[in-house]
Amino acid sequence: MKPTVLLLSTVHPATDPRIVYKIAPSLAPFYNVICGISGKADRAKNQNIRFVSLPFFRNLLVRILFCHPVLLWKCLLFRPSIVHIFVPELIPAAFLFKILGAKVVYEVQENLYKKFPIKRYNKAIIYRSLFKFFDKLARKKFHCVFTEDAYLKEYKNLPLPHAVIHNYVSLPLIDAHAERERVVKYPPVFFYSGVISMERSFDTLIEALAILKIKYSEFHVHLFGKVQFDWDEARRLPYFENVEQHLTFHGYTDLLEGIRYSSGATAGIALLKPVADYADSYTTKLFEYMALNLPVITSDFPLYRQVVESSACGFCISPYDSDVLAKTFEWLIENKEAAKTMGQKGRIAAENNYNWVSEERILLHFYKNLFKIQKNRILTT
Repeated sequence: MKPTVLLLSTVHPATDPRIVYKIAPSLAPFYNVICGISGKADRAKNQNIRFVSLPFFRNLLVRILFCHPVLLWKCLLFRPSIVHIFVPELIPAAFLFKILGAKVVYEVQENLYKKFPIKRYNKAIIYRSLFKFFDKLARKKFHCVFTEDAYLKEYKNLPLPHAVIHNYVSLPLIDAHAERERVVKYPPVFFYSGVISMERSFDTLIEALAILKIKYSEFHVHLFGKVQFDWDEARRLPYFENVEQHLTFHGYTDLLEGIRYSSGATAGIALLKPVADYADSYTTKLFEYMALNLPVITSDFPLYRQVVESSACGFCISPYDSDVLAKTFEWLIENKEAAKTMGQKGRIAAENNYNWVSEERILLHFYKNLFKIQKNRILTT
């Protein structure tokens, strides 16, 4: 009988690419995988995974009061061998599973020590204090997984085995849902996927589009992701009303639905300002654009330049410079063959260096070692 692995998140949706489309399917051939996650999953896409639907509340206190008890009530009886948590608020609940004999994997997907200042909610001092307390405790008692190498600068001298498992792209997943032949559309279309915020250069994008409109009156931008600003704030941007008609906000959408809009796109946009942990962390969208054969426009962080410039798959520019962004748009529109070559080079780089296959091997090896540790402990008691 396969050991049971319980994947838990009270924040991520049932279409989360990393948890639902990468980690869970990678583990399913070897373990009995149960995924407790917000919302209802499409079981037809994940037939070898059992899903437990959890209620979602944006407010952290409400989640703790109403979602966490539901999670424990539904999941404690599974008696999993390993519990893998994806948000720090679940550290207290994870200790209950640990008391019952489970190994706990604590996945760190962002550096909250740097991220708290730009959070728009759930950032009260009491939450920061509780996070620091439980995070320090988890470092000592849980096995950690990190999505970025840079997080090891914060999480030093860990007493238990840990691993860095990057959030690289799953090529089979992309290929199963993307158009096989990419035909660039005219009027030009640009593709944006991810959180939409001022910290992610939405203001720079709007100004660049206004500049582009002087020369190209027809174009469109598809934006997929949660909007993290007030619409009044957007309308206060000097050029928003001038380009609003060229924007379609799709909201948070399943990656598998969103990528069909990329087939005719001129480029993929992934600009982030150097705030919080952004400069130390890959934007996953960078690798997805590369897998989709899209030229990429991203920030000029050293980490990003290593990827983009070494593979010649796009442009690394200042996330504040709307003039350069507009000129980049123009160049891509006017140099279709060169842009196509950029996209192809990005795809090759994704195939060779930035895909989930390598990370899946690390994940499976990490889990295998956890069970060895557990077995050895049983034999010595």
